[in-house]
Amino acid sequence: MIQKVSLVLAWLAVAVIGFATLSSIGLRPHLASPHREHFAAFALVGVLFSLAYPRRPVVILGLVVIGALSLELLQMLTPDRHARIVDAAFKVAGGFAGVVAAQVLLLVARRR
Repeated sequence: MIQKVSLVLAWLAVAVIGFATLSSIGLRPHLASPHREHFAAFALVGVLFSLAYPRRPVVILGLVVIGALSLELLQMLTPDRHARIVDAAFKVAGGFAGVVAAQVLLLVARRR
C-alpha cells in the first residue's frame, strides 16, 4: 500500500515541479529561497520514488538526476526563465539526499 501511494504522490510531485519550473515566472509559487525550494522539492521526489521502488535506488537516483537536469535545460525554451548550473546542482543534491534518506529509513525499518 505504501508503495502505491508513494508512486502516485511521486508523479504528482513531478508534475507540480514541472509546472513550477516551466511556467511563467509570475505563476511560480514562492515558498522559501529558491535554492531551498529546489533542494526540498527534489529531495521529496527522491524519497517518494525510493519508497515506491525500494529495491531500485540506483535507477531512482539516475532518474532523479536526469529529471532535474532535463527540467533545468528545458527552461531555456521559455522566454522568461533561465537555466543555471547552481540551480541544477541544488536539484541534484536534493534528489540525492532524498534517495539516501529513504534508503536509510528503509534499512532501519527492515531491521526492526
